[in-house]
Amino acid sequence: MAAVADLAVSQTSPKPPLKWAGGKRWLVPYLIRLWKPNGEQRLVEPLCGGLAISLGLKPQQALINDINPHAINFYSWLKRGLKITLKMKNEATYFYTRRARFNELIGSDKCETKEAASLFYYLNRTCFNGLCRFNRKGEFNVPFGRYKNINYKTDFSEYIEAFAKWEFSCSDFEQLTLRPNDFIYADPPYDVEFTSYSKENFNWDDQVRLANWLARHTGPVVLSNQATDRINELYSKLGFKLVALNAPRRISCTGDRSPAPEVLALRNL
Repeated sequence: MAAVADLAVSQTSPKPPLKWAGGKRWLVPYLIRLWKPNGEQRLVEPLCGGLAISLGLKPQQALINDINPHAINFYSWLKRGLKITLKMKNEATYFYTRRARFNELIGSDKCETKEAASLFYYLNRTCFNGLCRFNRKGEFNVPFGRYKNINYKTDFSEYIEAFAKWEFSCSDFEQLTLRPNDFIYADPPYDVEFTSYSKENFNWDDQVRLANWLARHTGPVVLSNQATDRINELYSKLGFKLVALNAPRRISCTGDRSPAPEVLALRNL
């Protein structure tokens, strides 16, 4: 397996609008080297998460997808120049009241509204570690974050131009319509026990399904994941080139902040 030196986060990359556990902004400087020769192509992120990579690479055209409808609804409203009028307070009682309202919107099929997008942003900024976690009923269940200070943003009009030629969708990755030369960057949930990123879990069968879907694509492909033995074996057997990286560990239940082994799987590059 090839290895690369640790790289600093690009200071010129647009700032992602959400906090995102396991965000890949630190990876942008390395991916730019792979992206630049293909920069005229459409960038496809089948599991976009916090948008750190897409905003860092700055493609003119992009297909941005995720199975989490609330993240996609928020990004779709950003494309329209979202301006939040909702009151935002870093206070526990208010947080749980707003969380209950957000879950009420989910239960009444109003999760594509401006109010839902605004609440999702507020909850993301205020909850514990910026986690995005839902129970089996599809309800957001992350507790209050207890930050000393939070800088809330209310005007997102700067995203109108950035997202002008970006398409946002919410579906399973296999349902995406790809172009032969699309540049795909895939960042699935890590191969670990915690997968409750949406109400649908992303299990090992999904990891295998994703790997085979990526292997069938004729254009450039980059996959990032935790470097577990079975992830390395899965992509190696499918003919991907593996590159070892040390990822910064920002969230750990044990307090361990040592670098985490990560792998990039490359194909058609």
